[in-house]
Amino acid sequence: MLRLTLPNGSLEPFSLKLFEEADLPVRRTADRDYNAAINDPRFAKVKFLRPQEIPEAIAGGHYDLGLCETHSIREARADVVEVMDLGPGGRAGGTTRIVLAVPSDKGYQTPHDLPAGVRVSTEFPAIAADYFSERGIDARIRFSHGATEAKIPELADAIVELTETGSSLRRAGFAIIDELIVSSLKLIANRDAWDDAPRREAMGAITTLLNGVLQARGKVLLKMNVPAARLDALIAILPAMKAPTVSRLFNTDYYAVESVAVKSSVNLLIPELKRVGAEDILEIPISKIVA
Repeated sequence: MLRLTLPNGSLEPFSLKLFEEADLPVRRTADRDYNAAINDPRFAKVKFLRPQEIPEAIAGGHYDLGLCETHSIREARADVVEVMDLGPGGRAGGTTRIVLAVPSDKGYQTPHDLPAGVRVSTEFPAIAADYFSERGIDARIRFSHGATEAKIPELADAIVELTETGSSLRRAGFAIIDELIVSSLKLIANRDAWDDAPRREAMGAITTLLNGVLQARGKVLLKMNVPAARLDALIAILPAMKAPTVSRLFNTDYYAVESVAVKSSVNLLIPELKRVGAEDILEIPISKIVA
Protein backbone atom coordinates (compact mmCIF):
# COMPACT_ATOMS: atom_id res chain seq x y z
CA MET A 1 0.00 0.00 0.00
CA LEU A 2 2.66 2.54 1.07
CA ARG A 3 5.79 3.41 -0.87
CA LEU A 4 8.46 4.34 1.64
CA THR A 5 11.83 6.01 1.12
CA LEU A 6 14.53 6.08 3.80
CA PRO A 7 17.76 8.10 3.92
CA ASN A 8 21.09 6.45 3.26
CA GLY A 9 24.41 7.73 4.58
CA SER A 10 24.75 9.06 8.12
CA LEU A 11 21.01 8.91 8.84
CA GLU A 12 20.72 5.29 7.72
CA PRO A 13 21.70 3.60 11.03
CA PHE A 14 19.13 5.65 12.96
CA SER A 15 16.39 4.81 10.43
CA LEU A 16 17.16 1.10 10.46
CA LYS A 17 17.27 0.95 14.25
CA LEU A 18 14.01 2.88 14.60
CA PHE A 19 12.10 0.62 12.24
CA GLU A 20 13.67 -2.51 13.75
CA GLU A 21 12.57 -1.49 17.25
CA ALA A 22 9.09 -0.73 15.90
CA ASP A 23 8.88 -4.36 14.71
CA LEU A 24 9.18 -3.19 11.11
CA PRO A 25 12.66 -4.49 10.22
CA VAL A 26 14.01 -3.34 6.87
CA ARG A 27 15.49 -6.21 4.86
CA ARG A 28 18.02 -5.98 2.01
CA THR A 29 20.00 -8.63 0.17
CA ALA A 30 23.16 -6.55 0.77
CA ASP A 31 24.00 -3.58 3.00
CA ARG A 32 24.45 -1.22 0.06
CA ASP A 33 21.31 -2.20 -1.84
CA TYR A 34 19.00 0.71 -2.57
CA ASN A 35 15.95 -1.52 -2.82
CA ALA A 36 14.59 -3.07 0.35
CA ALA A 37 11.45 -4.55 1.85
CA ILE A 38 9.47 -4.61 5.07
CA ASN A 39 7.48 -7.74 5.80
CA ASP A 40 4.26 -5.89 6.52
CA PRO A 41 1.21 -5.65 4.22
CA ARG A 42 1.12 -1.87 4.67
CA PHE A 43 4.37 -1.47 2.71
CA ALA A 44 4.42 -2.05 -1.05
CA LYS A 45 7.89 -0.66 -1.70
CA VAL A 46 10.94 0.51 0.25
CA LYS A 47 13.91 2.34 -1.25
CA PHE A 48 16.95 4.23 0.06
CA LEU A 49 17.76 7.67 -1.36
CA ARG A 50 20.09 10.48 -0.47
CA PRO A 51 18.41 12.58 2.25
CA GLN A 52 18.43 15.70 0.06
CA GLU A 53 16.42 13.90 -2.63
CA ILE A 54 13.66 12.61 -0.38
CA PRO A 55 11.48 15.76 -0.05
CA GLU A 56 11.18 16.20 -3.82
CA ALA A 57 10.56 12.48 -4.31
CA ILE A 58 7.72 12.66 -1.78
CA ALA A 59 6.28 15.92 -3.12
CA GLY A 60 6.43 14.57 -6.67
CA GLY A 61 4.34 11.52 -5.76
CA HIS A 62 7.06 8.94 -6.38
CA TYR A 63 6.74 7.84 -2.74
CA ASP A 64 4.03 8.19 -0.12
CA LEU A 65 6.12 8.37 3.02
CA GLY A 66 9.73 9.26 3.80
CA LEU A 67 12.23 10.22 6.45
CA CYS A 68 14.44 13.31 6.14
CA GLU A 69 15.52 16.45 7.99
CA THR A 70 13.87 19.85 8.24
CA HIS A 71 16.60 21.62 6.30
CA SER A 72 16.27 19.16 3.40
CA ILE A 73 12.57 19.99 3.16
CA ARG A 74 13.27 23.71 3.25
CA GLU A 75 16.11 23.52 0.74
CA ALA A 76 13.87 21.60 -1.70
CA ARG A 77 10.98 24.01 -0.98
CA ALA A 78 8.92 20.85 -0.96
CA ASP A 79 5.16 20.92 -0.39
CA VAL A 80 4.75 17.89 1.87
CA VAL A 81 2.86 16.91 5.01
CA GLU A 82 5.06 16.75 8.11
CA VAL A 83 3.47 13.75 9.79
CA MET A 84 5.79 13.28 12.75
CA ASP A 85 8.82 14.85 14.39
CA LEU A 86 11.40 12.20 15.32
CA GLY A 87 13.69 14.48 17.30
CA PRO A 88 17.22 15.79 16.74
CA GLY A 89 18.93 14.65 13.56
CA GLY A 90 22.50 15.50 14.50
CA ARG A 91 25.19 13.10 13.33
CA ALA A 92 26.75 13.11 16.79
CA GLY A 93 23.41 12.86 18.54
CA GLY A 94 22.97 16.61 18.92
CA THR A 95 20.76 19.16 17.22
CA THR A 96 21.58 20.11 13.64
CA ARG A 97 21.40 23.83 12.87
CA ILE A 98 21.81 25.95 9.76
CA VAL A 99 23.63 29.13 10.75
CA LEU A 100 24.96 32.33 9.24
CA ALA A 101 28.64 32.78 10.11
CA VAL A 102 31.19 35.48 9.35
CA PRO A 103 34.90 35.97 10.08
CA SER A 104 35.23 36.94 13.74
CA ASP A 105 37.58 39.81 12.99
CA LYS A 106 35.03 41.65 10.83
CA GLY A 107 32.98 42.77 13.81
CA TYR A 108 29.58 41.98 12.29
CA GLN A 109 27.00 41.42 15.04
CA THR A 110 23.74 40.94 13.09
CA PRO A 111 22.80 40.07 9.49
CA HIS A 112 21.88 43.73 8.88
CA ASP A 113 25.49 44.72 9.57
CA LEU A 114 26.57 42.93 6.38
CA PRO A 115 27.38 45.17 3.39
CA ALA A 116 25.05 45.40 0.40
CA GLY A 117 25.84 42.71 -2.14
CA VAL A 118 27.47 40.50 0.50
CA ARG A 119 28.86 37.30 -1.04
CA VAL A 120 27.46 34.23 0.70
CA SER A 121 28.82 30.73 0.08
CA THR A 122 26.66 27.77 1.05
CA GLU A 123 25.55 24.23 0.27
CA PHE A 124 21.98 25.45 0.93
CA PRO A 125 21.36 28.18 -1.68
CA ALA A 126 17.55 28.05 -1.50
CA ILE A 127 17.52 28.37 2.29
CA ALA A 128 20.04 31.21 2.14
CA ALA A 129 18.19 33.02 -0.66
CA ASP A 130 14.87 32.81 1.19
CA TYR A 131 16.48 34.00 4.42
CA PHE A 132 18.08 37.12 2.94
CA SER A 133 15.06 37.91 0.78
CA GLU A 134 12.71 37.79 3.79
CA ARG A 135 14.94 40.33 5.57
CA GLY A 136 15.41 42.63 2.58
CA ILE A 137 19.17 42.10 2.58
CA ASP A 138 20.97 42.33 -0.77
CA ALA A 139 23.10 39.18 -0.97
CA ARG A 140 24.78 37.23 -3.75
CA ILE A 141 24.34 33.54 -3.02
CA ARG A 142 26.97 31.16 -4.37
CA PHE A 143 26.62 27.40 -4.23
CA SER A 144 29.45 25.59 -2.45
CA HIS A 145 30.39 22.02 -3.32
CA GLY A 146 31.90 21.58 0.14
CA ALA A 147 34.69 23.00 2.29
CA THR A 148 32.56 26.13 2.53
CA GLU A 149 34.76 27.72 5.20
CA ALA A 150 37.66 27.81 2.72
CA LYS A 151 35.77 30.22 0.44
CA ILE A 152 36.55 33.08 2.86
CA PRO A 153 37.86 35.67 2.01
CA GLU A 154 38.62 35.20 -1.70
CA LEU A 155 35.23 33.90 -2.87
CA ALA A 156 32.84 34.91 -0.11
CA ASP A 157 32.28 37.29 2.79
CA ALA A 158 29.95 35.04 4.82
CA ILE A 159 28.79 31.44 4.88
CA VAL A 160 25.54 29.64 5.60
CA GLU A 161 26.60 26.33 7.09
CA LEU A 162 25.34 23.25 8.88
CA THR A 163 26.62 22.73 12.41
CA GLU A 164 25.72 21.12 15.72
CA THR A 165 27.74 22.84 18.43
CA GLY A 166 29.42 25.51 16.31
CA SER A 167 32.80 24.60 17.82
CA SER A 168 34.45 23.81 14.47
CA LEU A 169 33.33 27.17 13.10
CA ARG A 170 34.74 28.99 16.10
CA ARG A 171 38.03 27.13 15.80
CA ALA A 172 38.20 28.23 12.16
CA GLY A 173 37.81 31.86 13.19
CA PHE A 174 34.10 32.33 12.51
CA ALA A 175 31.37 33.94 14.59
CA ILE A 176 27.75 32.80 14.27
CA ILE A 177 25.51 35.84 13.90
CA ASP A 178 22.18 34.15 13.26
CA GLU A 179 20.41 30.79 13.22
CA LEU A 180 18.34 30.06 10.12
CA ILE A 181 16.94 26.62 10.99
CA VAL A 182 16.91 24.27 13.94
CA SER A 183 16.61 20.97 12.13
CA SER A 184 15.10 17.68 13.22
CA LEU A 185 14.19 14.38 11.64
CA LYS A 186 10.73 14.33 10.11
CA LEU A 187 8.43 11.66 8.80
CA ILE A 188 6.86 13.31 5.78
CA ALA A 189 4.03 12.31 3.44
CA ASN A 190 2.85 13.12 -0.04
CA ARG A 191 -0.23 15.34 0.13
CA ASP A 192 -2.37 13.19 -2.19
CA ALA A 193 -1.43 10.06 -0.24
CA TRP A 194 -2.28 11.84 3.01
CA ASP A 195 -5.70 12.79 1.65
CA ASP A 196 -6.40 9.17 0.65
CA ALA A 197 -8.24 7.55 3.58
CA PRO A 198 -6.77 3.99 3.39
CA ARG A 199 -3.20 5.23 3.02
CA ARG A 200 -3.66 7.81 5.76
CA GLU A 201 -4.97 5.10 8.08
CA ALA A 202 -1.90 2.97 7.30
CA MET A 203 0.36 5.94 8.00
CA GLY A 204 -1.39 6.43 11.33
CA ALA A 205 -0.67 2.83 12.30
CA ILE A 206 3.00 3.24 11.37
CA THR A 207 3.38 6.47 13.34
CA THR A 208 1.83 4.78 16.39
CA LEU A 209 4.54 2.11 16.28
CA LEU A 210 7.37 4.59 15.69
CA ASN A 211 6.15 6.93 18.40
CA GLY A 212 5.92 4.01 20.82
CA VAL A 213 9.62 3.35 20.30
CA LEU A 214 10.57 7.01 20.81
CA GLN A 215 8.46 7.27 23.97
CA ALA A 216 10.17 4.18 25.42
CA ARG A 217 13.73 5.34 24.78
CA GLY A 218 15.54 6.22 27.96
CA LYS A 219 12.87 4.62 30.15
CA VAL A 220 12.67 1.40 32.18
CA LEU A 221 9.98 -0.47 34.08
CA LEU A 222 10.62 -0.81 37.81
CA LYS A 223 8.88 -3.60 39.71
CA MET A 224 9.17 -4.13 43.46
CA ASN A 225 7.47 -5.41 46.57
CA VAL A 226 6.77 -3.30 49.64
CA PRO A 227 5.22 -3.92 53.07
CA ALA A 228 1.73 -2.45 53.43
CA ALA A 229 2.94 -0.12 56.17
CA ARG A 230 5.52 1.45 53.82
CA LEU A 231 3.34 1.69 50.69
CA ASP A 232 2.39 5.36 51.01
CA ALA A 233 6.00 6.41 51.58
CA LEU A 234 7.08 4.47 48.50
CA ILE A 235 4.35 5.92 46.28
CA ALA A 236 5.29 9.43 47.40
CA ILE A 237 8.75 9.21 45.77
CA LEU A 238 8.01 6.86 42.87
CA PRO A 239 7.74 8.50 39.41
CA ALA A 240 5.00 7.31 37.07
CA MET A 241 3.47 8.08 33.68
CA LYS A 242 0.00 8.44 35.29
CA ALA A 243 0.13 6.53 38.57
CA PRO A 244 1.99 3.42 39.78
CA THR A 245 0.29 0.05 39.42
CA VAL A 246 -0.34 -1.50 42.83
CA SER A 247 -1.66 -4.99 43.62
CA ARG A 248 -1.85 -7.02 46.83
CA LEU A 249 0.38 -10.08 47.02
CA PHE A 250 -1.57 -13.25 47.72
CA ASN A 251 -1.97 -14.13 51.37
CA THR A 252 0.63 -11.60 52.59
CA ASP A 253 0.83 -8.10 54.02
CA TYR A 254 2.83 -6.94 50.96
CA TYR A 255 2.01 -5.06 47.80
CA ALA A 256 3.54 -5.43 44.34
CA VAL A 257 4.26 -2.04 42.74
CA GLU A 258 5.39 -1.22 39.22
CA SER A 259 6.04 2.04 37.44
CA VAL A 260 7.96 3.60 34.55
CA ALA A 261 11.08 5.61 35.36
CA VAL A 262 13.72 7.50 33.42
CA LYS A 263 16.77 5.26 33.02
CA SER A 264 19.26 8.04 33.80
CA SER A 265 17.63 8.61 37.22
CA VAL A 266 17.56 4.99 38.34
CA ASN A 267 21.01 5.10 39.95
CA LEU A 268 19.68 7.67 42.44
CA LEU A 269 16.13 6.34 42.64
CA ILE A 270 16.78 2.71 43.60
CA PRO A 271 18.68 3.49 46.84
CA GLU A 272 15.81 5.81 47.82
CA LEU A 273 13.26 3.08 47.10
CA LYS A 274 15.24 0.71 49.30
CA ARG A 275 15.40 3.35 52.03
CA VAL A 276 11.61 3.65 52.23
CA GLY A 277 11.07 -0.11 52.28
CA ALA A 278 11.07 -1.46 48.71
CA GLU A 279 12.25 -5.05 48.29
CA ASP A 280 12.93 -7.39 45.34
CA ILE A 281 13.40 -4.48 42.93
CA LEU A 282 13.52 -5.39 39.23
CA GLU A 283 14.62 -3.07 36.44
CA ILE A 284 13.22 -4.12 33.05
CA PRO A 285 13.91 -2.57 29.61
CA ILE A 286 10.93 -1.19 27.67
CA SER A 287 10.70 -1.55 23.89
CA LYS A 288 7.54 0.53 23.29
CA ILE A 289 5.16 2.80 25.14
CA VAL A 290 1.86 3.27 23.29
CA ALA A 291 -0.37 5.76 25.09
